[in-house]
Amino acid sequence: MTEIIVLLAIIALFFGAKRLPALVRSVGVSIGEFKRGMAADADSSIDREP
Repeated sequence: MTEIIVLLAIIALFFGAKRLPALVRSVGVSIGEFKRGMAADADSSIDREP
């Protein structure tokens, strides 16, 4: 747990407190797009298999 806190503190220092919400938001959007892409890829591979 302390590793996560240290990592978050380093990220906050590196990017600054003002840009941190936008950074977290963009990471969340990217993760969502990745999951949708993986789900679409899995669906298309299921359709192609005999």
